[in-house]
Amino acid sequence: METHAPVSATDILLNEGVILLGVGLFFVILFRRFGLGAVLGYLVAGALVGPQGLGLVGGAESKLAIAEIGIVLLLFLVGLELHPARLWRLKRDIFALGMAQVVTCGCVLTAIIFYTTGFTWGAAIALGLPLALSSTAQVLPGLKSSGRINSPFGEKVFSILLFQDLSIVPLITIIAALSRNPADAGGPPGWMTAAYTVAAIAGLVLAGRFVLRPLLALVGRLDERELFVAVGLFTVLAAAALMHALHLSTALGAFIAGVMLADSPYRHEIEADVEPFRSVLLGLFFLAVGMVLDLRTVAANPLFVLSMAAILVATKAALISGLARLFGMPGQQALGAGLLLSQGGEFGFVLFTQAQNALLIAPEAASLFSAIVTFSMATTPFLMLFARRFEFAKPKEGEKPAGPDDAPRGSAIIVGYGRFGQTVAQMLMGHGFGVVLIDKKPAQIEVSSRFDMKVYYGDGTRIDLLRRAGADEARLIAFCIDDASLDRRILEPIAEAFPQAALMVRAFDRRQVMELQGMELAGVVREVYESAICMGVRAMEALGVPPEEAEEVERQYRHNDDQRMALQIEHGSLLAAKHLMYRPGKGMRLLSRGDGEEA
Repeated sequence: METHAPVSATDILLNEGVILLGVGLFFVILFRRFGLGAVLGYLVAGALVGPQGLGLVGGAESKLAIAEIGIVLLLFLVGLELHPARLWRLKRDIFALGMAQVVTCGCVLTAIIFYTTGFTWGAAIALGLPLALSSTAQVLPGLKSSGRINSPFGEKVFSILLFQDLSIVPLITIIAALSRNPADAGGPPGWMTAAYTVAAIAGLVLAGRFVLRPLLALVGRLDERELFVAVGLFTVLAAAALMHALHLSTALGAFIAGVMLADSPYRHEIEADVEPFRSVLLGLFFLAVGMVLDLRTVAANPLFVLSMAAILVATKAALISGLARLFGMPGQQALGAGLLLSQGGEFGFVLFTQAQNALLIAPEAASLFSAIVTFSMATTPFLMLFARRFEFAKPKEGEKPAGPDDAPRGSAIIVGYGRFGQTVAQMLMGHGFGVVLIDKKPAQIEVSSRFDMKVYYGDGTRIDLLRRAGADEARLIAFCIDDASLDRRILEPIAEAFPQAALMVRAFDRRQVMELQGMELAGVVREVYESAICMGVRAMEALGVPPEEAEEVERQYRHNDDQRMALQIEHGSLLAAKHLMYRPGKGMRLLSRGDGEEA
């Protein structure tokens, strides 16, 4: 009798990993090709390979539990966006408009579900409130990629999304309070849960201030990127683990961890390092959601799913448009915001699972409403294109178009905040431009903080870090670092990634200027060129040279230097055009007599 070796866990992991990633990649590329977004690609891929589809991959529930770390990382990155200055500036939009949207949409959708489906009030609340949330994973990347995140329209939408993400914790608490599960009834009373929450938040804030920040400063001095990855993931997982141990929301722990670091100079570096893990795990989350969908139940009720998806989109679009109009948005922009946020969101999947575990809804209902959220997400790419028509309000009669003085925050990114970068940044800020400062020397960051100057830690030649720092919206990226190795190999990918931004480079010497020729740069400035010319002019004046003669020497020198540089670039040699250099006893008069040849 032929025996077969048992299949090991490693074999299962590798085989299922290849299938999930392969099918996921195929559908994400396909859906992106047709403008439908990555989220729908992952959901369809999961449904296809899952137990309800081809049955190629099993264990959907266990994968969903692991993949929820992607949601945790998403909340961490949302927390990192909440540095105090921005939170204060957007406080009305976040806590007034955002709260009004969640409460109004949640109550109306709960009433619709109760009066049209026959669900109990508890089940209707557990289903209706999550439907008030929109898809951060769909809307926010779209706003960032199109450069609209810092526009007035983008900030209103971001504020609503941010409050929706914050509302996850109270929504989970509401579902827990309605729970019919005896296991939940044995949990701690509400006042104790509240006390645990406050104590945990206070502990996380203190740990961030007195443990995490000194640790990041130490890692910054070591200049090891891998350590930043480890510290970032440790911070997220430790905060989530603490909350889990206290039977609180892991998402809340991750969010608080992000807020702890939102004003840290190391914020952009951590964002750039954690982002790939967030993307992969969030993709796995959507794959797992697709796998757990009960396609038979959905197929048995197609009319219900499609009609409820249409009702969801229409209801939210109308309510959000009306609320945005009440909060001062122009009519067209309000309609654009309503269309953009009309879909259900990824946190709905998490909350439906919570409601199912609390015995408020049956697994079939969770599958049906997960499908409703999925179909509503399918409308987003089309509504997003349509919404762009309404995002920009027409200027009022007599109103001037925005000029340089009205540049948004972060119009320029300065990479390197040493002696050179400080001068460039000061001049830009003196004209009113918003500037994001990046440096990878912790000592420089610490010194700058004494002058109330926020400088972020990171390697500014990394595309992922520049993107986290807002390079997609920046109009200028100036490399003011003292680095002779900054060449075309580094700069060309940056120019391709951010074509809307003008690039300027501080060059170490003539060799670096020659290396950068041929690139479409806004400017290449030799680091000591202007200051040396200035000192040369003053030196001549100190020796008694009349000012007009000193100015003529300066003019001739600049002319000769430009000629030398052009010939050196043409011949690819520093020795080219050496006849244009001044020498002892052979000065300006000799070089200006004819064709520039030495006499």
